[in-house]
Amino acid sequence: MAAGGSKLAIFASMAANLGIAVMKFIASFFTGSSAMLSEGIHSLIDTTNGVLLLWGIKRSKKEPDELHPFGHGMEIYFWSFVVSIFVFSLGGGVAIYEGIKHLNEHHGTVDTSLKMKYWNYAVLIGSLLFEGVSLWLAWREFRKSYPKGFLTAISKSKDAATIAVIIENGAAVGGLLIALIGVTLTYYYENPVFDAWASIIIGVLLSGVALFMAVETKRLLIGEAAVESEIVSINNILKQFPQLEAFGNIKTMHLGHEQILLGANINFKDDLTVKEIEPIVKEIKEKIVEDNPKIKHIFIETDSIK
Repeated sequence: MAAGGSKLAIFASMAANLGIAVMKFIASFFTGSSAMLSEGIHSLIDTTNGVLLLWGIKRSKKEPDELHPFGHGMEIYFWSFVVSIFVFSLGGGVAIYEGIKHLNEHHGTVDTSLKMKYWNYAVLIGSLLFEGVSLWLAWREFRKSYPKGFLTAISKSKDAATIAVIIENGAAVGGLLIALIGVTLTYYYENPVFDAWASIIIGVLLSGVALFMAVETKRLLIGEAAVESEIVSINNILKQFPQLEAFGNIKTMHLGHEQILLGANINFKDDLTVKEIEPIVKEIKEKIVEDNPKIKHIFIETDSIK
């Protein structure tokens, strides 16, 4: 997915989350709902996370320099990892804290007036609509590059920004459904313990999502290889050259979503001169880049295959 697709998903998510956060905080103020307060904090954090992801995308586009000869593409992975920390500590941690706090404090009756119900249900249903649209936009952009198999696509995708948006929005929809159930049970049984437990469950959900995001981003931060189909394609291109005696040690690493480094060892037939080898190497590189434009750096060694 191009950066433009990532930005569209992020902007849509930020716009939805900012509006929703305001509505949730207002509803929490008038109703005293801990689940609603947790959801408001979650939406505010998601808005901030969108800013961090946009900053990461901008930084990742910086041109190579003396200190960073391969560019700054991996910076988006760093900021995506920061986002996962925010979701875990501020989103999950605060939600669990608020839930436990209200478990210890709320022992009285529940305000079941129409006004209170109106605030909670209006905000929750409205938020579900906004988050649903935002999730759909991010999902649509993601599926343009990965039309089949969501879990497989998530593991193969190197677009950390869009993955973060999809996972966050998915968690937001799940959290809203939990809050809706908690509020409904609170009103039905007139017992605030359900609202408090909803906040705790939302916190556990966010913590789990954050850990998943951190693990996925860590793989990219420490240098992840290209997907298997891309490596197979490189092998197939090298097989097209009869001048090669052998080839191997094909190693790839993502330096960003749209930037791959490739290294390979090649043995040419003994009867070839250096003058004949040079145009062959050039043609190999051109064919590889033509097949996969994401491969920006190619290093070919003609040592013996190890």
